[in-house]
Amino acid sequence: MTTAIQRADRRTSPVFLALVAVLVVSGWAVWSGTLAANPGFAVFLFVVSGWVVSLCLHEYAHARTALHSGDISVAAKGYLTLNPLKYTHALLSIVLPVLFVIMGGIGLPGGAVFIERGRIQGRWRHSLISAAGPLTNVLFAVVCTAPFWLHALDGVPAAFRFALAFLALLQVTAAILNFLPVPGLDGYGVLEPWLSPKLRRQVAPFAPFGLLAVFGLLWVPEVNRVFFDFVDTVLGGLGVSPVDTYIGQQLFRFWEGAPELPQISGLL
Repeated sequence: MTTAIQRADRRTSPVFLALVAVLVVSGWAVWSGTLAANPGFAVFLFVVSGWVVSLCLHEYAHARTALHSGDISVAAKGYLTLNPLKYTHALLSIVLPVLFVIMGGIGLPGGAVFIERGRIQGRWRHSLISAAGPLTNVLFAVVCTAPFWLHALDGVPAAFRFALAFLALLQVTAAILNFLPVPGLDGYGVLEPWLSPKLRRQVAPFAPFGLLAVFGLLWVPEVNRVFFDFVDTVLGGLGVSPVDTYIGQQLFRFWEGAPELPQISGLL
């Protein structure tokens, strides 16, 4: 009986499989030009579903690393099923990040899984658990940009190219923001085990406001410019140009009447 429960706790959720199905179908629609009259809608579905899938993988990476580090409670909580509805803060982890993607094209990080840290021994393990999530975003970005840095774009439809570029931008922004050493973000989680108990107690009350502070700073034009210049530099190293990501975002925002691909493809 216990074995059956453990298997159920690890079984991939139908919700996640449905998200993957949307990603595959919308990706096919973008590639094939099935919605040629309005390619932006297919791009929107592809990017949003891809983004939510990456959020699920981000949180799964935290939970899976915690499991192997000693916190077996993550299985009973449903974190290993990749079901976004099982997360501690579904609003922060799924709803708000998707809204921020729609509003401003920022890959907003969000805390989701509750790790019982008392079960885990060793500072390195604690740091690795925190780092596992944003490292997943890094890996996702590398996969999305593979056609660019492999110089394998011949034959790739323009709409699919731009959609991949914009999805990669979201992954890069999420990874950078998550790795900031700000209380409440994964970057601070990597650093926290190495701080003195006294300093950790002093910083703890600020953790709920860390993400809000970062988001507020991004509204400052000078900070926003520096941040996205850095994002463009990282993406440039992966072969993705600002034009690629700009067009991808314009297609994504199909409700604003994005330009048609034959008109914008000449920008490259």
